[in-house]
This record gives sequence, structure tokens and C-alpha cells, in this order.
Amino acid sequence: MTYVDGFVAAVPKANKQAYVDHAREAGELFKQWGASRIVETWADEVPPGKQTDFMKAVAAKPDEAIVFSWIEYPDQATRDAAGQKMMTDPRMQAMKMPFDGARMIYGSFEALFVL
Repeated sequence: MTYVDGFVAAVPKANKQAYVDHAREAGELFKQWGASRIVETWADEVPPGKQTDFMKAVAAKPDEAIVFSWIEYPDQATRDAAGQKMMTDPRMQAMKMPFDGARMIYGSFEALFVL
């Protein structure tokens, strides 16, 4: 069953193209390592919440946009192998993130169903 890594981050709006370039470069590696699909999104309608919201979750600043992304794998074993490669591949280590990775939230999820 599909296994998904999900990410939410705040990216300086001025770094949009740098983020696209970074995500595309990293995405090509994840595809080589077994990812079946990668989706990158840039905030369009992200309303503020009363208790919590995407902006609060990543401590976004007024000059930052929210990105919401996910990587799909055929199964957890493929994802785990990709994760190991991510940690050891020099190409990945050389990449500079155009955002504050310390404020990124992420998690891994087992799909209940896919329509």
C-alpha cells in the first residue's frame, strides 16, 4: 500500500524560484530512489486559524509563503531505503535549502486508501 512522506515549510517569497529548483533537484533523486510521485505546492489560500494553522505550525513570517508537499512511495520498505540514501548521498548533502529547515514539519504516513 502507498506510503507517504508529508512536509509543510515556510519559504521566503523572494526564494520561490530557488525553492522550485531545489525541490525539483531533490525530487529527481527521490524518483531514482523509488518514489512513485512527488507533489510540491505553493500557498494560494491558507487562512489563519483561531487556535492553529499552517502559518503558526511553521512560525511563518509575513514575507514567507507556505509550501505543502508530499512524496509517495509504493510501500514503507521503499521509503525507508530512500531515506537511507538521502542521508548518505553526497548530491543530497551538497544541496542548500532556500528556507529554514528547522521550522519544517514532516511525517510519514501509511495510506488508508487512494482513490
